[in-house]
Amino acid sequence: MTHAACTALTCTREKNVRTSTEPGLVPFITQRKGEDAAPDNLIVYRHPSGARLYYADEDPRDRPIRGILWARCGFNPVDDRHMPTGQPQWKLMHPYRQMVTMTKLHCQVCSGPARTPLGFIFLTGPKDHDLTSPTIVTNQPPVCVKHARAAAALCPHLAKNPMVFLARSAPLYGVHGVVYGPDTRHGTRVVARPDSPLPFGHPNMPTVLASQLVRRLSSFRTVDMGELLRELSPTA
Repeated sequence: MTHAACTALTCTREKNVRTSTEPGLVPFITQRKGEDAAPDNLIVYRHPSGARLYYADEDPRDRPIRGILWARCGFNPVDDRHMPTGQPQWKLMHPYRQMVTMTKLHCQVCSGPARTPLGFIFLTGPKDHDLTSPTIVTNQPPVCVKHARAAAALCPHLAKNPMVFLARSAPLYGVHGVVYGPDTRHGTRVVARPDSPLPFGHPNMPTVLASQLVRRLSSFRTVDMGELLRELSPTA
């Protein structure tokens, strides 16, 4: 998945590991047709401490993480498995469902707990990260053992050859979003679309409309998909 405008994780059979051909398999975080962005009713207030972005009709649910304003998006009805319904929009992640799964470290495919005895499984594109970089961050929620191979097969960005990170620790890092500012007619305008995530505490955070929560991987190692499934086969 790309980091800034991010696609959803639309994401040889292994025992109890689901395949990409399982009927109706659509990742929980995938945005569905009809789950549209809310009307743009953003305003910027200037406080003694600086500018701050608000919704004109804001309520506390609009700031679910560390007081940061979150992008609003509609919700379709759920089915009898409590999964969203509607035609999948494969290139989009639902901003709230992405945030919830990333906060809880739940699987982005089934929304169940993703912890394994070896840590959390994070998948990224084969060329997404320079492993010599001191900081590895991801906007992709983890996957559970059952859905690791299916996620890799379904996501075009992963090219069926994902880089697999097994992380013992993945602390929250920041957000992807759009930076707003006031315009000349007392409205708002986009002033920046950062390619990289903004860390918590960044000076632009008060005027960001966030759409993805980002974690930093630490205490991790990289493996290939076959090695991952072999190591975890007793738990699969």
